[in-house]
Amino acid sequence: MKNTKIQAFNAYRERMNEKILAAPNNKIMKRVFNLDTITYQEGILSTKTKEMLGLVASMVLKCDDCIFYHLQQCYHLGVSTEEILEIFGVANLVGGTIVIPHTRRALEFWEELCNQHVESI
Repeated sequence: MKNTKIQAFNAYRERMNEKILAAPNNKIMKRVFNLDTITYQEGILSTKTKEMLGLVASMVLKCDDCIFYHLQQCYHLGVSTEEILEIFGVANLVGGTIVIPHTRRALEFWEELCNQHVESI
């Protein structure tokens, strides 16, 4: 399998998270990571809804790493391409046209997610 954006992103994220969490006397960052994890757990809002909200917020904040992370979570939770495109619309309305470049990269990453599944069949 070729080295894709998805694989490169995941490898980098995992490697750097391990370094951050392994640092001594790093209680604050460990708590931040833990809070992030528990925020997206099932609650009154479903995990799927929370990930879609996280995707919109990440797009408005213009954080490609966060966008890619939430796109993967949405993909694994069964969010459809039609839903993703509607999410992109909300993010662009809220965030303005400055979000358009992030939407382009997000769509490219989403397509790679979808195509990776097709290629593995």
